[in-house]
Amino acid sequence: MKLYQLRAKQSMPISKIEAWDFLSDPANLKVITPEHMGFHILSGADKDMFPGQIIQYTVKPFPGLSTKWVTEITHVKEGEYFVDEQRFGPYALWHHKHFIKEIPGGVEMEDIIDYKIPFGILGQLAHPLIVKRQLKQIFDYREGKLIEIFGEIIGRPKSIEFKSF
Repeated sequence: MKLYQLRAKQSMPISKIEAWDFLSDPANLKVITPEHMGFHILSGADKDMFPGQIIQYTVKPFPGLSTKWVTEITHVKEGEYFVDEQRFGPYALWHHKHFIKEIPGGVEMEDIIDYKIPFGILGQLAHPLIVKRQLKQIFDYREGKLIEIFGEIIGRPKSIEFKSF
């Protein structure tokens, strides 16, 4: 089974504290997720983020298909990074690291997601046609929403790249 990695970076003209307060609040994930994904938090987002926190969602990865997604916040370093891992959901593996660092004029947010697609060779065939394209669309949407909310740092373009191992 192949392992895939998505790396995305985006800069915002806000303080590290503002970035952390927004990005570490699980309720804000709905704000930066496209509406067609049908993203709804069921439980676990009513407290400040902490290691061991379980958050349950529903999401529609494809039109007409709704699934439950359960993640655990496994690591938190206040103001620096946090990690969420899928415990149940649409991926065979989902390990998502969120980093925030100060840069001139604001902060840089970096996401590194290591993931595996279920269904063996069928999943590998679906990756470039469906999954990769959908993840890119989600991160493009998120970039637009964050620019709409916080503004954009000129001269620091967003980047997104995919790898497979």
